[in-house]
Amino acid sequence: MVYFYGMDLEKYSDLIKNKCSDKFTAFKDMLLSCNKLYNLTAICDEKGIFYKHFLDSLAGEEEFPLNADVVEIGSGGGFPSIPLKFVREDLKFTLIESTGKKCSFLEGVVDKLSLNCVKVLNIRAEEGAHNKNLREKFDIACARAVARLNTLCEYCLPFVKVGGSFIAYKGEADEEIEEAKNAVKILGGEIESVKKYELPECGKRTLIKIKKIKPTPEKYPRGQGKERKSPL
Repeated sequence: MVYFYGMDLEKYSDLIKNKCSDKFTAFKDMLLSCNKLYNLTAICDEKGIFYKHFLDSLAGEEEFPLNADVVEIGSGGGFPSIPLKFVREDLKFTLIESTGKKCSFLEGVVDKLSLNCVKVLNIRAEEGAHNKNLREKFDIACARAVARLNTLCEYCLPFVKVGGSFIAYKGEADEEIEEAKNAVKILGGEIESVKKYELPECGKRTLIKIKKIKPTPEKYPRGQGKERKSPL
């Protein structure tokens, strides 16, 4: 038996294989058929997709409040947003992705699988975060495999309203958490929880939840690549 931090993995395996199997199968097929054209993932075998994408995406499911309005930064192939939407129809998602062809793929998934309350925006995160219709408007921001945590905080926390949270999906992250403490503080956040888990084929994983306790200063994110070149 394999467990997420105290949670039975079989719960999510059952959702993928049985209760939501049609949607997961259709999504997997679209991912594999479109991957060469859209460069969505380096994981191209079914077992890898099951564990490394689907199960890992669902690892954070309990951290998303009922009816939360969620923004995903750097959506790529749609992880964790699309698997979460399959099992949590109450969640509303805005998917932010800077690459147009990946947005086309995500829009095709939303349309083919009739996903309600899922919107795809072809913009850069640092631009969207200064849009008055997006800045500090979301209950939750989430991101997976986009950048190091200090950079990711500058991209994501400006979207989160005070009282909401940023949920980061990472691998082994002790070093990243330590180096991100300054960025978290400057951007109005506070590390609420760090949950470690292990999945078959995935190795060690970390789920980091950062609470938004005060507004992010207006100048962040800085743009022009400063988030990556000179992290806070």
